[in-house]
Amino acid sequence: MDIPRIFNISESAHRIHNPFTPDKFATLGDALRLEAGTRVLDLGSGSGEMLCTWARDYGITGTGIDMSPLFTAQAKLRAEELGVAEQVTFIHDDASGYVSEHKVDIAACIGATWIAGGFTGTVELLAQSLNPGGIILIGEPYWRQVPPTEEIAKGCHANTISDFLTLPELLATFGHMHYDVVEMVLANQDGWDRYEAAKWLTMRRWLEANPDDPFADEVRAQLTSEPVRYATYTREYLGWGVFALIAR
Repeated sequence: MDIPRIFNISESAHRIHNPFTPDKFATLGDALRLEAGTRVLDLGSGSGEMLCTWARDYGITGTGIDMSPLFTAQAKLRAEELGVAEQVTFIHDDASGYVSEHKVDIAACIGATWIAGGFTGTVELLAQSLNPGGIILIGEPYWRQVPPTEEIAKGCHANTISDFLTLPELLATFGHMHYDVVEMVLANQDGWDRYEAAKWLTMRRWLEANPDDPFADEVRAQLTSEPVRYATYTREYLGWGVFALIAR
């Protein structure tokens, strides 16, 4: 069980596998008014930065589920590094369909809503692990400006324009699902640059160390195309944010 190899390579040096930066996760923690003992479930937890830093800074406890063995191992190391290994647990598993045995105060999926077929299904999945009145966190892309053509949408790694909504449409949809949007923190341009551009040096160093690997051609193709693709499409058209929801 693993994610596609290109992500394990290109994001192997990432602590955060989305356009957030450490200050954005701190802002989100403050915005949610986190308190010691808050129980958090994170589906698609990546390298564990959110849970680990929140455990250190706010005293939360939590469980992260991720299908990448590499990222799960990195998350465990990060918990040890920050001295919070007794507060947070990281499990290598498929988060699709995962429901916590014990109800939590916050159930999150930050940028991996594909686990339940999109953000609608993911909200429904997370709700099964949530205490009454608890908070669901969804990390999701949205169109900063709607692409004028399907070709441009594909350049943003969407299958079609309809894959994403504009920010007002996304917020309205949460309301139609009978949730109040009680907070949101949005990524900025620097966060996008850090997420995307940091992959390029990682791929270059991997190619230098693994010139004869059968996967090298694919990594080379990614490194060659990604800077221009990102600057042309994703950087101009795509936004990303984390949205806090409470059921009405």
